[in-house]
Amino acid sequence: MPLDDILARIRTAESAANRAAGSVTLIAVSKLQPLDRVMAVLKAGHRVFGENYVQEAQGKWPAFRERFGPLSVHMIGPLQTNKAKLAMDLFDAIHTVDRPSLAEKLARLAQDRGRAPEMFVQVNTGAEPQKAGILPGDADAFIARCRDLDLPIAGLMCIPPEGEDSTPHFRALAEMTARNGLSGLSMGMSGDFEAAIAAGATHVRVGSAIFGARAYG
Repeated sequence: MPLDDILARIRTAESAANRAAGSVTLIAVSKLQPLDRVMAVLKAGHRVFGENYVQEAQGKWPAFRERFGPLSVHMIGPLQTNKAKLAMDLFDAIHTVDRPSLAEKLARLAQDRGRAPEMFVQVNTGAEPQKAGILPGDADAFIARCRDLDLPIAGLMCIPPEGEDSTPHFRALAEMTARNGLSGLSMGMSGDFEAAIAAGATHVRVGSAIFGARAYG
């Protein structure tokens, strides 16, 4: 099945980059996918998934967790501040901490609960006005602010501009991560995850190459 092909390509990319086998986590992006396709990947043994929408995840993953046991579900889409409370309960990781108001809200919720999902700061490496994320020049200060809030920042995430070579963006994110003493690098999707692994990605987000085209509308 396509999942096996993607996992094999990840292992090959790890080896080519002289990285340990298994050092890259595959996040199977299941947003807007029919439940039977998600079920097939679950039955194949995969346990790490990514969702873009809180309400879709809420309607899908509690039942899957009940049936399949422990799963790791990652929020990889924009997170509205008013959905933060629900996201804290649904997700094992949030990859889109992208603004001070959201960081502050998540920090308050984490303090109330005494726990929090793993978190990644989203960096808008291409400085695209239509795209979410902290601008590269503001990233160091924002990471410091998150740490002041006791948020468990594991690393950084980016989505390079469409149509551009992704590698310079991946390298810039990796340098930013190292400079800030972080280890997590959430970068690379269906079309460029091997380049992301070569640049140090710890998490790659692959959807259509595993599940097929999404059912929009």
